[in-house]
Amino acid sequence: MDMLWSGWGDPERAAPLPGEVTGLLRDLLGVKPRETATVALEDLDVPASPLVPDAHRALTAALGDEALVRTDAETRVRHTRGKSTPDLLRMRGGDLAAALPAAVLLPATHDEVRDVLRLCAEHGLAAVPFGGGTSVVGGLAPEARGPFVALDLRRMNRLLDLDPVSRTATLQPGLRAPQAEALLAEHGFTLGHFPQSYEWATIGGFAATRSSGQASAGYGRFDEMVLSLTLATPEGTLDTGRAPRSAAGPDLRQLLLGSEGAFGVITSVTVRVRPVPQTRVHEGWSFPTFDAGAAALRRLAQDGPRPTVLRLSDETETLVGLATPEAIGSGELKASGCTAVAGYEGTEEDTAYRRERAAAVLRECGGTPLGEEPGRRWAHGRYSAPYLRDALLDAGAFAETLETAAFWSRLPGLYAAVRDALTTTLTEAGTPPLVMCHISHVYENGASLYFTVVSAQGEDPVAHWTRAKHAANEAILAAGGTISHHHGVGTDHRDWYVREIGPLGAEALRAVKRRLDPEGVLSPGVLLPSD
Repeated sequence: MDMLWSGWGDPERAAPLPGEVTGLLRDLLGVKPRETATVALEDLDVPASPLVPDAHRALTAALGDEALVRTDAETRVRHTRGKSTPDLLRMRGGDLAAALPAAVLLPATHDEVRDVLRLCAEHGLAAVPFGGGTSVVGGLAPEARGPFVALDLRRMNRLLDLDPVSRTATLQPGLRAPQAEALLAEHGFTLGHFPQSYEWATIGGFAATRSSGQASAGYGRFDEMVLSLTLATPEGTLDTGRAPRSAAGPDLRQLLLGSEGAFGVITSVTVRVRPVPQTRVHEGWSFPTFDAGAAALRRLAQDGPRPTVLRLSDETETLVGLATPEAIGSGELKASGCTAVAGYEGTEEDTAYRRERAAAVLRECGGTPLGEEPGRRWAHGRYSAPYLRDALLDAGAFAETLETAAFWSRLPGLYAAVRDALTTTLTEAGTPPLVMCHISHVYENGASLYFTVVSAQGEDPVAHWTRAKHAANEAILAAGGTISHHHGVGTDHRDWYVREIGPLGAEALRAVKRRLDPEGVLSPGVLLPSD
């Protein structure tokens, strides 16, 4: 099944906002119904593919079948842009612009990917890897000087190897996360990686963007799971990682993880896996303030016992009900304080032990137990927020997210600075926002902050958000945060990423790109500015 071309996920799961929420948006934020409907897919003005015959023939020969080089309008539209709110607003308005690929290629092997990249370099075609299409940072809209092709990796969807002794699995990049979990479960294992994009994102995308799942407190980030990977480039193949750890020079895995297609296309990933847990349980906790809740999460992250899932919504997010999206519009929007969710997975004995000890810490820090119902509701609705975003757009509201991370000592200042930047900028633009936040991932030394912003769309919502995002990005760097914790860099964060790593760091990465991609065909403008 293909994802909704102008929104998120399965079209059958789309649902309008409850009347209570629509009224709240109108009264609180001045949201008005949209005046224009979304352009229908069949009504889009899609220009003919600019792929020249010589390149078309060469690519067809490399893939062995003309049907694997697709230039029809619908396929190209479905591979245009990602799923950020500006992406969706442009798509809904029929603005394809320079983000429309000339062709969509469907390789099935590492060798085919390598050969296609070599041909792209020969014919002056930019190439952008395409997994689930879930990028929210402009990672699928390259700054190509000419035509580009999308490399759809959906045919590379196999479990290549499973080593139950070492507890490792080698997966192809086009495997969507649910498929990977199903294949591993047949052998009694799980990856344990469950980001909000889980239903649609792919293994290759997880590695290329340093994804972080909602159970990261227990399983770790995806980059921590990767033991080795293979990269196809126009210059050949790069294999990294032959042992779980090594002192043999710098770790090339870490150079390629997070490279977002700018250095090459990941064609296989070997990851650590763990036994499928015997039990899973999630529960809710209430704290009087965000600061009190953050202090409790820090205690668990630093001193243990650490739950598998650990997150905390601020007062606004708790009040609105976004802490448990399934509750929105249910009449249960009366919560106060801040809601935390703690989840535990593993053996019955270990889960009970960690849960009991963690509960003692949370109580000592001022937490009040809410029982399992809030936890079950969160677990049931944890992939529903993007569908809610679509419904908000349909109702005339603007909704978008951004995230960052910092050390614990800097977190309060970062939280205040980003909230203020978003609120001030959007209010001055005539669309005062509702700004919500939660701590989504915790570490011994710090945590991430995930902001959700809702406002009226105004006359030019993309321009409004561009100014607000610029202000937020400036606030993040000034307050000592990182420009992205788990969404990646893409084109949206690129200029701030270059400032974060400094001129010498950026030039070192450019040198790597020049060696692996001398013609500059790989995702131009993504991660690093084009030369």
